[in-house]
Amino acid sequence: MPFTLDKALKMAEQNSPRLHAASALVDRAAAATITARAYTNPQVEYFAGKQSARNIRTPGVPGILQHYAGYQTIEVPSERRSRRRVADLGRVGQSFDRNAELLSLAADVKHAFYEALRWKHEVEHARENLALVQDLRNRVEVEVKVGEKGRLELTRAEAELARATFAVRSAQINLVDSIASLRAVIAAPPDVPIDPRGDIEPPVHLGPLEELRALVLKNHPVIAGANVAMEQAEAELDHQRALRVPQPTFYGEWERQPDLTFWRVGVTVPLPLWDRRRGQIADSQAVIRQTSAIRNQRQLELTAALERAYESYQLADQQAKSLQAGSLHEAESAVDAARAAYRFGERGIVEVLDAQRVLQSVRGDLLDAQFARQSALVDLEELGVVASGEKH
Repeated sequence: MPFTLDKALKMAEQNSPRLHAASALVDRAAAATITARAYTNPQVEYFAGKQSARNIRTPGVPGILQHYAGYQTIEVPSERRSRRRVADLGRVGQSFDRNAELLSLAADVKHAFYEALRWKHEVEHARENLALVQDLRNRVEVEVKVGEKGRLELTRAEAELARATFAVRSAQINLVDSIASLRAVIAAPPDVPIDPRGDIEPPVHLGPLEELRALVLKNHPVIAGANVAMEQAEAELDHQRALRVPQPTFYGEWERQPDLTFWRVGVTVPLPLWDRRRGQIADSQAVIRQTSAIRNQRQLELTAALERAYESYQLADQQAKSLQAGSLHEAESAVDAARAAYRFGERGIVEVLDAQRVLQSVRGDLLDAQFARQSALVDLEELGVVASGEKH
């Protein structure tokens, strides 16, 4: 079965440790919300012993002692609300982080897939060039044997043949490296063969950069997660302030002695005299400033990434269209003309080899431009400014 991009993306979603780790963080955040909703458990006590009489004027009655007690802490409503809000925002923030990780993973898979596909095309082009040079070398060898050409012509053809063979091997090495990188990104099992099949995606029409920048800052999960982190930090500050309110603990006890029985109820209230949670509140305020700075940094990073991908796409698209419209046809025509002139004896092998080398260079430049455009398109998809439905 051909190994397509969709299959690579599906395998990455199933096997990637990065995505599994992000999903585990979401589960942890969901568990934290359950913990935040839980009420404080009551405590019970039971003591038992024996009472002995002392040799005094009015000793106590000997017998069994029994003591039962229970304690229940009463939560302050504002503290409970703020605690639950912190946990809920943490769960929402982890969901945005997982979405961002999913976008990043998909982009890495596409980059690796198209890099492997690019070197596969490079191998094909190098083999085509090798076949043409081999054919030319064989022709020259025949002409040298019949005395129509000098030995120098064959030497030049063999040198070009060695160069073309080296180009094939270099492209094959790069193809092996790119497939290994793709296998690592998608966490493919060792027994799964990977032979990437597919084509580069068609060009897209990009809107104005200002509109795309506003779209990224509005919809990207990294920015949404940073905004939620800011809200969570503010909620944690409210939580720390709410914890300054003492939480009373009610208790009740019943005790049985050999000669009497009694019960008591009471309340314990901690007095915030020495610890007013100034340290925790100051730490929460610092976290707010930190998350605000991180959010601003994320905005700068996304804006810079958008501008870089936008300009790279435009330049690569212009270069690819220019090569397809002019240079490629001219190089192919030059090779055909040089080969025809060589057959009629009007040109030497040097002209043919030069024309073939130029054609190979133009093909390489076109391939580089096409895959540079594809790489920029993947970056734009990761930023969320290009959807699959917009491609045409």
